[in-house]
Amino acid sequence: MKTALITGSSRGIGAATARALAMDGWRVIINYLNSREKAEALAAELGGEAIRCDVADAAAVRAMFERTGGVDALVSNAGIAWSGLLTDMGDAELDRLMRVNLGGAFNCCRAAAPYMVRQKAGAIVCVSSILGVYGGSCETAYSASKAGLIGFVKALAKELGPSGIRVNAVAPGSIDTDMLSCFTAEEKAGMVENTYLGRLGRPEDIAGTISFLLSDRAGFITGQVLGVDGAMVI
Repeated sequence: MKTALITGSSRGIGAATARALAMDGWRVIINYLNSREKAEALAAELGGEAIRCDVADAAAVRAMFERTGGVDALVSNAGIAWSGLLTDMGDAELDRLMRVNLGGAFNCCRAAAPYMVRQKAGAIVCVSSILGVYGGSCETAYSASKAGLIGFVKALAKELGPSGIRVNAVAPGSIDTDMLSCFTAEEKAGMVENTYLGRLGRPEDIAGTISFLLSDRAGFITGQVLGVDGAMVI
């Protein structure tokens, strides 16, 4: 049985992805930082394993991958958001956001790659954002971190392609998860109004796309950014 590690998977998109992959026959590893009970419950439900690790900590990430013995697929999903004027963002907030959103993907891919290269097979999906494609007012740093992921994915796909490893990204639009909890009902209604499909996305919408990108059906797809946004207008 092949193994997939999903970072930030105790809830939201990560949890939905873990469930989708388990249904596809993957052994799933649930990575979390703070939500231990949710992570362990999900791992028990899916017959997987829960591992606590801060993806921004390179040493902790190396230890996590040493514990797994390598994985066949990696979903770099862990991320944090910050909304406000650029001039109001502190140095510590900026550093943490970049270290988690961009540095976390770097740390996890760097740790996963050696095993995949030895196997001459593997697949990686990084969760970017529509804001990484178009940018978002009052989410400048977040947009930059997600745009950085897109460049990272395109470069890594070229680097790992000769070893048979595929690297892609998904760029979600407005997805109904805890990350939207800071927005008012009126603001969420505006997101719906700006989405041609007339609704917020569901975590399962993203999970299904990730499941496809990790499957053999996407065997000739790499270096791509797949928008899953309901044709949202930014």
